[in-house]
This record gives sequence, C-alpha cells and structure tokens, in this order.
Amino acid sequence: MNISRKYIPILLGLGIALGIFLGSLLDFGYNDTALFTSNAKKEKLNKLIDYIDYEYVDAINTDSIVDVTVNGILDNLDPHSTYIPSDEYQVLEENMKGDFVGIGVSFYPYKDSVAVIQAIKGGPSEKAGIKGGDRIVYANGIELTDNEITDDSLSKILKGKIRTPIEIKVKRPGLDKLLTFKFKRDHVPISSVVGSYMITDELGYIKINRFAETTHDEFRTALRELKRKGATQLALDLRDNPGGYISSAEGVADEFLEEDKLILFTKNKTGNISNSFSLDDGLFEDGEVFVLINENSASASEIVAGALQDNDKGLIVGRRSFGKGLVQREMDLGDGSAVRLTIARYYTPTGRSIQKPYELGNKDYFEDYLNRYENGELRSADSIKVADSLKFRTPLGKIVYGGGGIIPDIFVPKNTDYEIEHLNYVLRSGFMSRFIFEQLEKNRPYYRNLPIVRFKKEVLVDDQVVEEFIAFAQLSNISLKAVKYRELYKKYLKATMARQLYGNNMFEMMVNEEDSMIKKIIELTKEDK
Repeated sequence: MNISRKYIPILLGLGIALGIFLGSLLDFGYNDTALFTSNAKKEKLNKLIDYIDYEYVDAINTDSIVDVTVNGILDNLDPHSTYIPSDEYQVLEENMKGDFVGIGVSFYPYKDSVAVIQAIKGGPSEKAGIKGGDRIVYANGIELTDNEITDDSLSKILKGKIRTPIEIKVKRPGLDKLLTFKFKRDHVPISSVVGSYMITDELGYIKINRFAETTHDEFRTALRELKRKGATQLALDLRDNPGGYISSAEGVADEFLEEDKLILFTKNKTGNISNSFSLDDGLFEDGEVFVLINENSASASEIVAGALQDNDKGLIVGRRSFGKGLVQREMDLGDGSAVRLTIARYYTPTGRSIQKPYELGNKDYFEDYLNRYENGELRSADSIKVADSLKFRTPLGKIVYGGGGIIPDIFVPKNTDYEIEHLNYVLRSGFMSRFIFEQLEKNRPYYRNLPIVRFKKEVLVDDQVVEEFIAFAQLSNISLKAVKYRELYKKYLKATMARQLYGNNMFEMMVNEEDSMIKKIIELTKEDK
C-alpha cells in the first residue's frame, strides 16, 4: 500500500471521529419554552447577520455565514456538540431511526439501467420477488436508462410516502421479456444487528453496529433465536460501534441484568441526577456474556459494557474503549438543520465517568487514538495508564477505573501491522462491492440458486480474481500490495460475495473466521468447562 505508515493511525483516527459524530444521538426529552427568550447577546448576532445581508458591498450567502458561526460556537464547547446541516439531517435521521420508506433495494447505476445488488431483507421489493442482478428499467413509467439520472434523483423516484403504489419493470438476465412488479412503498429496515449466529453448540454471537431506535427489538429477536438453538453463552460484539440512542443501550444491558440493578445515572449542569434501573424478565439473566470492545467502541457501547462490568455480569474482552461519557440532546433549529448539544454527563453504576479529557481542544482529543498507538497501549495492557484517584470497586470487589474509556477484564492486543489494520478498515467499508457485483454477473444464474452450504465448498477465490481486484482498485487510485495480503483479499472477496447473495450475517460469519478476540472467548469458555 502506498500510504506512509505514520499516517495510517491518523486516517483511522479520522474514521473514528466521523463514527463518533454519527453515533452521538442520545434521546432525552426536554421542555424548550424557556430557551427562546430575547436578550442583548442574541440580538447583537441577529443584527450583524442583517447588516451583512442588506448592507455589505458584495453579495454574500448569509446561510453559509450562519453555518460557520454555529460550528465555531460548538467547537468551543466540547468535541461532541455538533451541528447537522439540513442536507445531511434526513440521511442521519433515517440511519438512527432504523428504517426509511421506499422500495427496499441496494443498487448501482450500471451501464444502461439500474442494477439491483440485493433486495433488502424484509423490504417491499424482496416480498414482491425482485432479486439481486435484476435491472430496473422503468419505475412508474419513468425510463431509468437515461445517463443523466443521478443517484439523488433516482432515490427520489424510488422513495416516496408510505403505502403509495409503484410499478417496476425489470430485465432479469436469462429472460427475454421484462418482468412487471406492482406493490406499495413501505418501511424498509436498516438493521443495526448485522450479525447473529452460533459459534459453537453453546456460544452464540451477535454484532451491533450502532444503537438505533430499533436496536433493542432487533437484539431481542436475535437473542431469542440463538437461545432456541441452544445458546447459554453469548459473545456481544460492540467493536467499532460509535454509539447512538441511550434507551437502546439501556434495553440491551437490561436483558442481562436482574431486576432493579442500576444501569447508569446522568447528571446535568444543575446537579440533577437521573437513575436508570433494570426491569424484570431479561432474556439472558442466567446466561454467560462476553462483551467485545475496542478503541472505536464509544458512547452507548460503553454504557452497555460499563453497566455489565460494574454489576459483575460477564467479562469485557478486548481493548480500552473510546471514552465518551457525555450526553447529547438533538434540537431542531427550524430550517431543517439541527444541533446536538451536550446537556449532561453519564456515569456507570459504580460512579465512574469514562469521559476522557478534552480541555486541550478537539484536535488533541481525537488524536488520543494516535497516542495509544505510540505509547504501546494497543499492544500491551501494561501500557494502559490509570489513576489511583479514579479507582472504583464493583459489588464483588473487582477494581475498575474511570477517566477515559472502559478497560477490559481480558486484554486482546491489536495487530501490530498498521497496514493490515488499515486494510481491514478499507475492505470492511464496502469498497469492493461493485467489483463483486460484476464478478457475480459473469454467472448470475448459477449463483442465484446456490445454497449456502454449496457456496462455502464450491466457490473459490483464486489468484486471478485477486489480480483483477487489485487492478480495479488502481482505477480508484488505491494501490494494494498483491503478494503480502493475498489471503486477506481472498477472505474479504468471498465474504462480500456472500453478503450480496445471502446478507450481512454471512459476511460477518466469514470475516470473523480466525478473529483473535473470538478465539480468546472460545478459549475462555473451554477454561470454564
């Protein structure tokens, strides 16, 4: 890879910062009647904008001035108070709500049509019979073969109000005539539980990639199914999970805790404390849980890990988490934009604040990730710096620490090969999806009817496919080392193929093969026996 080693941790750190921004949604109701009283400071700012708007010598977009002003104000508060422009708000809202209204396909504008990568499970297109590899040629009489149709305009054509009818005409490879599908737009789920399967006869696995509105319900559904298959132990994977809604995190933690256990408490600027306790009938109160975290696990992920660790439930496995203990509330600014403002701090049941310091500014705050690389913390538990003044004890006497993230009970080091870590980040990002789609197109009828068992045995990714992928990457100005990481490419290529054919669950299952943290959990379960 032609990226200097010293910049790779910085790139990963920027990715984390973006993830934390996307995950900084915590839902607290509030009364805003007292927020909009007039005062001289507000009037001064309004007058300045008006003077620029009406009197300044050159034409100025005052909207952009307001955006810059808002961002400047928030930058001086804390790293997690953020402004959401109106053009970004809807996408972020859909992502955190857990669904959107549309027809439910992932697609590419491809040659002279719109190619369906896959129909989203549970969406209206899947129910109607649309399949991966289909070409959408017409939607409600609008021809989609026009090269001038953009992704944005295409989304507007396919999306719409709930229960509104749509007629889709599809060209399916191998058939001469167009297929016509008539159905109604509906809610399309955006899953936050992206992996759920049995690792062993007793050990189940669930991966949550964010805490959306629907996460708790998704989690309960997945957990019930694993219990039905015999799971008495669970690996809960919260690695790289940037957080989300606090209520969803509380709900997930509650599934493991007996009634009336403290999950967390929050404290606002006036010192008002709000406690959150577990309810009865958790699905996995009697089960054994292992929570996987890493340096990218933040916010709501840390709420779950902290609640279980402080209540002596299960084991936290991995590396020290990000360290975000601030609570945001989303506030509408009236023009389609919004602000997420920090309104409280949260504390784990023992009283720990896991918020890391941010007094030196946002740059220093997010470069803490780079500091962890340099001080050896990601490779050795002995390098984690803790302060005796931030020492706490759980009910059973286990020592835990506050001051910046959740320190795991069982440490698993990060791979010291910076390049392979960066590759894992890139290959997980969906970069190779288009390449895989075109590979599947070479023999779509074969893949369309291929059972998973046969796929695992029969489909081989050979060196030729790897060479083609490397050439494909070069078209996007990404240089990959062919020889050193050939086996890693093969694993991700086949896993991405499985995702397009069978869904996210198969992708996670295949990528997790030989995963060091999962191996550690399997070892721990054997030691218990």
